Amino acid sequence: MSSPKRAAKPSRRSPAAKTAKAANAASADAERLAAAMEQGIADGRLDVLTADALQALMAAACRVYSARREAGEQLTPVAKNAVTATDVMMTASGLLQAANVAVFELGMWQGWTRR
Repeated sequence: MSSPKRAAKPSRRSPAAKTAKAANAASADAERLAAAMEQGIADGRLDVLTADALQALMAAACRVYSARREAGEQLTPVAKNAVTATDVMMTASGLLQAANVAVFELGMWQGWTRR
């Protein structure tokens, strides 16, 4: 004869606490991934991520950054002096190309939005 199943205990954590825990876990994962990517560069292994994984990561980072800025948060996409001007120019050029946006259009948008 089997025993009755125990009812699942309701979680005592608030939704905000659950969200904070998930954010902390995602942040820790992101920091580990960033460290692995940096180590790959240092080791001359540029294939630490597949092209598809790199594109998915860049797309998600762009969407999160944009959403946080739209919400009024004042943050830069990278810490000061974390990347070189060449890194920024190559990445910005690639992002503009991927979105089919010309530098002229970017300048106009910056003028309209004051961003």
